[in-house]
Amino acid sequence: MTHSIGSRQVRQVLVTGGGRRLGAAICEAFARAGWKVWCHYRASKAQALTLCESLRAQGWDVQAVEADITQEAGRQALMAQVTANAPLDCVVNNASAFEPDTGLDFDVDAAQRQLGVNLIAPLSFARLLAQQPGATEESNRSAIHILDQKVYNLNPDYFSYTVSKLALERAVALQAQALGPGMRVCGVAPGILFESGPQTGDNFLRASRANLLRRPIDPVDVARSCVFLAETRSITGTTLCVDNGQHLVPLPRDIMFVVDELLKAGNSASSSSP
Repeated sequence: MTHSIGSRQVRQVLVTGGGRRLGAAICEAFARAGWKVWCHYRASKAQALTLCESLRAQGWDVQAVEADITQEAGRQALMAQVTANAPLDCVVNNASAFEPDTGLDFDVDAAQRQLGVNLIAPLSFARLLAQQPGATEESNRSAIHILDQKVYNLNPDYFSYTVSKLALERAVALQAQALGPGMRVCGVAPGILFESGPQTGDNFLRASRANLLRRPIDPVDVARSCVFLAETRSITGTTLCVDNGQHLVPLPRDIMFVVDELLKAGNSASSSSP
């Protein structure tokens, strides 16, 4: 649903984890497409405020909003804040928790934190969006869940994170069935976009090219795909892979660890050369 400001029809989007990295690119893409953007942050206050100030200086309507979305009370309060003056048209569930573990050694509390942020929060925001008054068959409300190419290219690393994203990928179709006809649910599955955790620059440089197109994935492409799904009324219940074909390059371990082994082997060969 759109709302009017003067003679303009303005759409509103909430981007969780919008202050940095992919979230910042998503906020900028929606702003440049003419949406009013709510940039949610929890720990990245400085980045979120800087991003919003920069986009507002260019004439776009972007507001930073702080919230702890790990609990339902925080999610409900955030939704109430961003819909106080007009309904929300889209939520992009980008915030995520990403902690290394395995199926043998995962910590139960850490696993539950990742399930809470990566699965329960997105499901809750989509439900809260669907529960807004005024939904009809002509509505164009949508929830977009940010996934990971790992859900189509399994390896056992980052076990709890992967389980949470697998469940969210299955929930795309299930929520689309449950929340239609007044609400659409879609997924976007990017490949490796940024250095993460202990990853080095050399590792990322090689890992970012481990895809069918042999080049890094542009975060702007992922962000524009979110805008495309939000604005295309005929798409629901499906996930778009924006990964340069990375999900079609099977690997036995997470790409960071595969590249680490290659780098070690290369360094070992160099040091043993006469």
